[in-house]
Amino acid sequence: LHPDPGPEGKSRHPAMLGVGVHRLQVVERGGGVAMTEDTVFAIFSTTKAITGTTALQCVEEGLLDLDAPAKDYAPAIGRLQVLEGFDADGAPRLRAPRSDVTTRQLMLHVGGFGYDFFNENYRRMAEEHGQPSVVTSTRASIETPLLFDPGEKWEYGSNIDWVGQVVEGVRGKRLGAVMRERVFDPLGMDEIGFTRTPAMTARTAAIHARGADGSLTPLDLALPDAPEIDMGGHGLYATIGEYMKFIRMWLNDGAGPNGRVLKPETVAWAVKNGLEAHQKVGMLPGVIASLSNDAEFFPGLAKGWSYTFMTVEEEAPTGRPAGAIGWAGLANSFYWIDRANGFGGYWATQILPFGDPVSFGGYLDFETAAYRVLTRAEAIA
Repeated sequence: LHPDPGPEGKSRHPAMLGVGVHRLQVVERGGGVAMTEDTVFAIFSTTKAITGTTALQCVEEGLLDLDAPAKDYAPAIGRLQVLEGFDADGAPRLRAPRSDVTTRQLMLHVGGFGYDFFNENYRRMAEEHGQPSVVTSTRASIETPLLFDPGEKWEYGSNIDWVGQVVEGVRGKRLGAVMRERVFDPLGMDEIGFTRTPAMTARTAAIHARGADGSLTPLDLALPDAPEIDMGGHGLYATIGEYMKFIRMWLNDGAGPNGRVLKPETVAWAVKNGLEAHQKVGMLPGVIASLSNDAEFFPGLAKGWSYTFMTVEEEAPTGRPAGAIGWAGLANSFYWIDRANGFGGYWATQILPFGDPVSFGGYLDFETAAYRVLTRAEAIA
């Protein structure tokens, strides 16, 4: 996959690497169906960047103020309180937040939300008080207490699900319809959505669990095809070939084959770290072992968060340069976008728990190899 050609047929960028498959993997272990770029994946949190894009479009049109209270657009968020802990009887201790959460804070993951598989208090709320998992794709699953006051610190969580609710409030329609009209159609992304077509369902890869002995077992786990709400943080199904079209848009300054998605000036600021000095991107602690290990990208490396991607603030061991962006999905899918060098990639698996050493190691090897190829190409040129 290559960037769209520029004037006179010349590529705007030297190369674009897209991995939607590992040729040795299969759709379901024992099923014997090879993965291809047409295989459909639950892309989990790689959904987030697409939701962020729809919010940026609202900002461009003057319909969304990132620093206004998010409750102005999604009233339900204004009813949520801060969880300070639990009393002696195990009941949650709640109080009003000291300030209203803003959409900017949500996009930067400093809004106060987390995930039960990364946060012990949310895990306890789920186990002892029936707080639904976000995988249920229900409204109740995101109407959770805040873990801290908005802006206090960075914590990865369901913030972008709320960004999706903000976008719905602005546009007056479901998030999936907004994405289709304003992102998917301009980019020619057909096989992607919160609900699969029968053809997509037939080509969907099964999610597998990695056993202690390294074995893989198919799970009876799937995101709902008729979700109560469109989960902007994790709910999309897609082929990786389709997602590469989204990555290409960011490489091409917001342009798509069927129309512009974002203005170049929006892309320029949206990829920059927006965190304040006291807000640090850190490790994701695996609280529910079946869903996640402890995981961190490039330990010891300075990292930030943009709108809405992780940024690296210095060169990574793989060769990814400072300023490049990327993120991941729960079933060990990973991508990066390197605008300086004009290419990016996506490494897709459907394996739990997150931070699986084989999957994550394979991704890092792939990214490293991609930069070696780029370096050799530059040397030849």
